[in-house]
Amino acid sequence: MSPLERNPDDRATFGSKFLALTRRIDLSTSAGPSEKRLERRRVLLMLVLTFVTGVLDAVGYLGLDKVFTGNMTGNVVILAMGLGGGDELPVLGPLVALLLFSLGAVVAGMALKKHPGKWNRTITLLLAAGTFVLVGAAVATFIIGPDLPHAAGIVVAAVIALQMGVQACIARKLAVRDMTTVVVTSTLTSLAGEDFVRGGKTAVFNRRAGAIVVIFLGAVVGTLLLHFVHMSAAISLSALLTGSVTVIGHRSWNPRSTEPSAFDASRVGRKVTR
Repeated sequence: MSPLERNPDDRATFGSKFLALTRRIDLSTSAGPSEKRLERRRVLLMLVLTFVTGVLDAVGYLGLDKVFTGNMTGNVVILAMGLGGGDELPVLGPLVALLLFSLGAVVAGMALKKHPGKWNRTITLLLAAGTFVLVGAAVATFIIGPDLPHAAGIVVAAVIALQMGVQACIARKLAVRDMTTVVVTSTLTSLAGEDFVRGGKTAVFNRRAGAIVVIFLGAVVGTLLLHFVHMSAAISLSALLTGSVTVIGHRSWNPRSTEPSAFDASRVGRKVTR
């Protein structure tokens, strides 16, 4: 009987070393994504959600009685001016959007309380549910037609705001630097007060500038779809992009573990000694 057969611990240790050796050889020809590539992918996914915010805010403000679905700062200001007697400024719409956005953030926050900083199944389920919410809103606006009743507009804006609250909370939990997906005021402050002051090529070409440009482009696209196609087209595009982020994020957000388990090492050790 060989020494490895007599001592299972030695056999597992040998198997672990054997796996580590073969893994080094494999990595020389088929290395996994680097940390920089992984970070770029994460930033890109957050930028897509930021684009969605621009699209939906354009839909909300221009098509749903001046209600922002993602930019809650705008709703607070509009609500205040409406309560102060501002001409033709809504009160109920912004108020309902604020409440539903907060509800979405609360639900997501409670669901993700024990899972900060890492994509998990709960995030996938939340974003998938949000995708279906947007699909439902698109179908509803398509069926009702271009002349959306005031009450229906408030309901559509409210359910979109609910999804945006979930999205904003997920972005905070994932904690990709400068990627809130729903606001650019703090992003613009950081860009001007830090990057512009520092100067250089990266002062303009960076993720902060990208977030501002992307939310701007989203609002442009949302406006064009609203005016020349239909409100449902803009919401459908947002649903498609949110669903795509959900699938890609679920599959590739987290780095793949390359460490062998003790069980696998023991099995390899047994095969080697036979």
